[in-house]
Amino acid sequence: MTTPPDSQAIAERQLCGLVNGLAQRIAEHVRERAATLGLTAPQATALREMSGPMTMRELADRMSCEPSNTTFVVDKLEKQNLVERHPHPTDRRAKRLALTAEGAALRRRLLDLLAVDSPLSGLTPQEQRVLHGLLEQAVRAAPAG
Repeated sequence: MTTPPDSQAIAERQLCGLVNGLAQRIAEHVRERAATLGLTAPQATALREMSGPMTMRELADRMSCEPSNTTFVVDKLEKQNLVERHPHPTDRRAKRLALTAEGAALRRRLLDLLAVDSPLSGLTPQEQRVLHGLLEQAVRAAPAG
């Protein structure tokens, strides 16, 4: 038996509302934790995503934003001696970003803070893996826009 179109639309609307609500709670959580470290939310997001050396394009993709926005954020982090730009080993046009020792230490503090009372901490590790898989599947299945 198939779901009637109206029921499907209602279910999708409700699901979108839940995903949006969770995204807002996560964003607020990041803002609050970032502020305790003297960072903006975009700066905290950049530090969180910098798990190793990467290009600006890679960081922009991880942050889900335009490279020009990432450049602005990285400029601020560089002025705070948290990030360094280095020549890319194989692409003369690109720069590789790397955390300084101070940036790596601040990232560890940030990750610890983000883990406390996270909007996802009410889920077991298994539930988090299931949610991750479902969200990943939904992102892959979504038409490009």
